[in-house]
Formats: sequence, C-alpha cells, structure tokens
Amino acid sequence: MTNIVLIDDHKLFREGIKRILEFEDDFRVIAEGNDGTEALDLVSKYHPDVVIMDINMPHINGVEATQQLIDRFPDVRVIILSIHDDESYVVHALKTGALGYMLKEMDTDELVNAIKIVSEGGSYVHPKVTHNLLKDYHRLSSREGDGFTHVEYRKPLHLLTRRECEVLQLMTDGRSNRSISEDLYISEKTVKNHVSNILQKMSVNDRTQAVVTAIKNGWVEVK
Repeated sequence: MTNIVLIDDHKLFREGIKRILEFEDDFRVIAEGNDGTEALDLVSKYHPDVVIMDINMPHINGVEATQQLIDRFPDVRVIILSIHDDESYVVHALKTGALGYMLKEMDTDELVNAIKIVSEGGSYVHPKVTHNLLKDYHRLSSREGDGFTHVEYRKPLHLLTRRECEVLQLMTDGRSNRSISEDLYISEKTVKNHVSNILQKMSVNDRTQAVVTAIKNGWVEVK
C-alpha cells in the first residue's frame, strides 16, 4: 500500500485527484493540505510514502516546501504538479529533490504510472516536459559542437523492431501512451508493452533515459 499526502490550494482539483486515486487498490490518500506549511505538518504527522505537491501555493510554494521536506525527511518522495512546462520551473523543482514533475493536463494513466514509479524509488517527468528539456539540450549541444550537428539519423533496427522505432520516435516527440496509441491505431496496452521492450533492449530504466540515449546515437529526430 502506497500512502499519499495531497497538497493543493484548489480544493476542487485536489478532490478530483483523490477520487482518481481511490480507484487504485494500492493507493491510499491519508491526508490533504492547502499549502507548503501544511505539507510540512502533515508529513511530520503521517510519514507518507509519496507527497503530491502543487507548485503554485500561498505562504510556502511547492518548490520551497519540497526543499524543506527533503531536508527534514530524506526518504519522502515528492511529485510536483504544475501548469508550467518551462525548463526553468522543471529544473528548479527537480534540483530540490523532487522525483516527479507532472503537468496538470496529464491523463489518469500518466498520474497512476508516475506515482507507482516514484513510490518504488524511480523518477517520472511528464512526456511533454521531457520533450522540451531534450529540445533545449539538443540545441545547446549543437552550438557547442559536441557531435550533434549534422547527425545522420538512422533507425536502430539492429536493436528494435520497426514498430518499436516508431514508438521511440513518438516518445521523443513528447507523446503520452494514449497519444501514441491513437497515432499508431493500437491499444494503450500494446504501447505499454512496446515501451517496456524498448527499455529492456536499450538497458535503461525509464523513458527519459531511453530518449536521451536515442538522441545521442542519432536514432531519432528532435523536432
């Protein structure tokens, strides 16, 4: 059972998240709060496995609260919720020790998957955010001339199937599993299986590592 604390100053949004999580047998929302100050008190009282934290809140915002939580409770795992996909927000949040960064436009499956990964000690960044970060990384690396300029893109058919190559490219484009399934006319379950196969074949732990590796090897195009 993963015990969760929800922190968001918009009660209606918070209630929506809570209802989604109540459908998961492995999740239990044990407390809710409105701001960073309450987050500190609730974590101290309930010692949750995961804290889902809004980034824009009064008194103490989500980034500041995360920093204080990690300092006081090193084992707590924080997922930041935000409307911002700007690189500065993401980098700042992750530097504080947050293990997840999700956009509020996420779908249910993405939220559930993020919580499961973070609760097990992994990290999860919303695909759209990952795509934006990688675009900036690619742009800066090209300027520095470290081998990204004039890359001859080639499909990793020595490693992946053609369908897996298609899925990998769409992952690089920042597409969610649902979006990939709609684009390729396959089920979300099939997409998840392809993603799992890609991670295993590439010997990486998560989507972000897979995309970074693919970019470095010239297997995908960064649009």
